[in-house]
Amino acid sequence: MVWHVLMLLVAIACETVATGLLKLSDGMSRLWPSVGMLAGYVASLFLLSVVLKSMPVGPVYAVWSGLGTAVTAVVGVWAFGDRLSSGAWLGLALVISGVALLSYHLPRHD
Repeated sequence: MVWHVLMLLVAIACETVATGLLKLSDGMSRLWPSVGMLAGYVASLFLLSVVLKSMPVGPVYAVWSGLGTAVTAVVGVWAFGDRLSSGAWLGLALVISGVALLSYHLPRHD
């Protein structure tokens, strides 16, 4: 179970990096950010597929997409100067709360 959670976290990190590179690719007109973006998404989906071999799709996908969304929003603020309203921050807190609840209810066996 621990390895699957670690793989899920790495998949989320790959997806977050890939999304940042998508921004830097300038509409996929810059070669290296585009290549890195594609590699990041492929790695993320591959790791997600490995995790889904032994864990339920609903909670795993919800954690992957929810946490990926929240982390990407924070990266946007930090790296790209995006601005979020107080309502957006509240929404991110709710997403993270939902992810915590979902991950708590994942099966605890391998």
